[in-house]
Amino acid sequence: MKHRFEQEKGNLIIFMPKELDHHSAQDLRTETDFLLARYPVRGMVFDFQETTFMDSSGIGMILGRCKQMGFCGGRVCAIHLNPQVQKIFRMSGLYKVVEVEL
Repeated sequence: MKHRFEQEKGNLIIFMPKELDHHSAQDLRTETDFLLARYPVRGMVFDFQETTFMDSSGIGMILGRCKQMGFCGGRVCAIHLNPQVQKIFRMSGLYKVVEVEL
């Protein structure tokens, strides 16, 4: 599954791809930056339901979006984390900057 976006009640929902690697992270970064500049967004939700792999590029992409949302006072949330993605969040410290709803 390729990533896709939805906007709902001021939130940008990002449905993450199956594999979040260098190439998909770059695509997500570019498209997310465009959407944030174009539309008013109060919150960003990363939906990891389909994600089975994530590397450091994905971690960096998420941290960058957190920083952007922090500038405008928005919040960032991650949902539907499987055990492997939970482990990556724990090891990388993403739990400290991203609200997580399992």
